[in-house]
Amino acid sequence: MSDTLVPPREDDAPITTSKQRNAVDDATASFVEDKGDALIGKTVTINRSRAELFAFWRDFSNLPRFMENLVSVEKLDDRRSRWVVKAPAGKTVEWIAAITGEKQDEFIAWASEDGADVPNSGRINFHDAPGGRGTWVSATILYDPPAGIIGKVIATMFQREPAIQARRELRRFKQLMETGEVATAAWTRKQLEEEQA
Repeated sequence: MSDTLVPPREDDAPITTSKQRNAVDDATASFVEDKGDALIGKTVTINRSRAELFAFWRDFSNLPRFMENLVSVEKLDDRRSRWVVKAPAGKTVEWIAAITGEKQDEFIAWASEDGADVPNSGRINFHDAPGGRGTWVSATILYDPPAGIIGKVIATMFQREPAIQARRELRRFKQLMETGEVATAAWTRKQLEEEQA
């Protein structure tokens, strides 16, 4: 997994470290709304078709199957859903997200509505990987950490910071789509329940 966007830019540095002057602007130009200040860009190659991966992701009720900190996604209508996510110190944050753009088997873009605990927006892109190796799945997310930089530091300590989670979630998505399950370090049901708590 890399931190680059797909398709690759002139330099292939991670979006968050690129020296290319317009890299961040280019990465977020396709967002209908750019809600957030912190940018995350992650990519993984998954040995499945774009159509299959897009369809699985577009049914947001599937996302808690591999997003370990996602408590629930409640569908409100065809374009809007309510998200509840675990935060540090046993708290949760929530928001209503609206799909702001979509192209079948290629991308889904979203933005949180006003009043979100964590204002955010982003895109998930699906591109054919070269050589018939499956699909490049890229997530680009803008977000405002709760309580600013202090909240981000605390979240990082508790492993619930979005940049850390984005990398993990894409790896877990890859595992689920390629093997049918997500690997866990838990040895017993009790350990698994404790891990998910």
